[in-house]
Amino acid sequence: MGKPELVIFNSLTKQKEVFKPLVEGKVSMYVCGVTPYDFSHIGHARAYVAFDVVHRYLKHLGYEVKYVRNFTDIDDKIIKRANEAGEDPLALSCRYSQEFLNDMAELQCLPPNHEPRVSDHIDQIKDMITKIIDNGHAYTLDGDVYFSVDSFPDYCRLSGRKLDDNRAGGGGRVSVDLRKRNPADFALWKSAKPGEPSWESPWGPGRPGWHIECSAMSSHYLGHAFDIHGGGKDLIFPHHENELAQSQAANSESNVNYWMHNGFVNKDNQKMSKSDDNFFTIQDIIAKYHPLALRFFLMRTHYRADVNYSDRQLDTASDRVFYIFQTLHDCAMALLPFCGESFQCRVPDETQKLINKFHTDFLASMSDDLHTTAVLDDLMDPLKAINSTVKDLKKSKGKRQQQLIQGLRALEEEVKDVLCVLGLMPSSSSAEVLRQLKEKALKRAGLSEEQVMQQIEQRALARKTKQFEISDAIRKELYAKGIALMDESQGTVWRPCEPPEIQPEEHPETQPTEQS
Repeated sequence: MGKPELVIFNSLTKQKEVFKPLVEGKVSMYVCGVTPYDFSHIGHARAYVAFDVVHRYLKHLGYEVKYVRNFTDIDDKIIKRANEAGEDPLALSCRYSQEFLNDMAELQCLPPNHEPRVSDHIDQIKDMITKIIDNGHAYTLDGDVYFSVDSFPDYCRLSGRKLDDNRAGGGGRVSVDLRKRNPADFALWKSAKPGEPSWESPWGPGRPGWHIECSAMSSHYLGHAFDIHGGGKDLIFPHHENELAQSQAANSESNVNYWMHNGFVNKDNQKMSKSDDNFFTIQDIIAKYHPLALRFFLMRTHYRADVNYSDRQLDTASDRVFYIFQTLHDCAMALLPFCGESFQCRVPDETQKLINKFHTDFLASMSDDLHTTAVLDDLMDPLKAINSTVKDLKKSKGKRQQQLIQGLRALEEEVKDVLCVLGLMPSSSSAEVLRQLKEKALKRAGLSEEQVMQQIEQRALARKTKQFEISDAIRKELYAKGIALMDESQGTVWRPCEPPEIQPEEHPETQPTEQS
């Protein structure tokens, strides 16, 4: 049985379609990047983790991927912020572009092949505007150039909106201009204004409009026709609608085969955005939670659905990530004594059957419009099998021991392969990831490692003197802060845990007492 066909949802046709690239074995993909006027927020993480998964899975399927993600480093918001700070707009956008790249590296997002900046592609933008004017789809007004939506019958084909419903505003980037032939006409070139960067052009000094930038850069790097164009669903209108129109107005052969859009991140069921000042930056979140926990949280919801952010959800994701890497660490420690040894025996049939099913289900889920939610749920089965095998290995000898070692190696390889495709397998060791997760847990709890160890010692003393109310209280207090105590044969250890939604004293059954 061969691999399932990759099926993705096309926002243009509003249905799932079998993915067939323009060139066999190669994929061209353009994803709209950030406007770097501030630190990037979790909504940005949502988009770029989603398309990093697309990128990784296409590579996993054997495609050669050419991935382009731009920086809109000239924009009204950048200019406004720079003028307020007394800073050069390009210097400000360059600084925040680097911060964005740092965030992407933290989130394990693979770098695109090209990351073009608008300021480096002014000539390409001017050339495209000239073609649009020559083809009768744009007009000039006192140094400004506007796209005429009335000249393009297919306008609103992507969004499905009615032209009468459209408002000037361009996503908050364009002011109403009564000179325009149609209020929905949008700017391709903006005439120079005091305090703004500008470039010479056939229409006078000025700078590009927002939408033309991506059309020019995508065609420059990928050609007029390419496979995938992606971004957040808020870009469907006006940005991608306008891109589609102006690209085809410039070149009739322009075409994007698949339009892909990710859902929002909401806070209190309202879209999180800088303009509404209701957002958390990526750096805010990874100061408290491991970047892998944030990535896991984002992938727990299908990329097209909206995600509602809460610390509770991050706590859950962090707990799951800890379990994954504790399991991998325990597996590595169990296999360490047998490092370098090879055995002729096969993987146990039951283990091989589990691996085969997991692998088949993984391909089926990912090929069904990148269903990461199902994959993360299914991942628990091989992880449980690893933990069970590690326990069995400790009490096995001879051929049975060798079979368990082979099974453990096969399970470890399969889990790591899938984690790599999901972007959840960093270059650092499992032990290092666990250390980092514990460090973040201590920070959230407002405790140091020394303070936790002191609490463990106090609890041990209380238990020794049969003061179970005191020992129980210590355990519950730490549990409420996301610190779980585990009594093992060699003593008590601690690990991060998901704190209770309700304090343990209100629901004592959520944690067993010392005497239970």
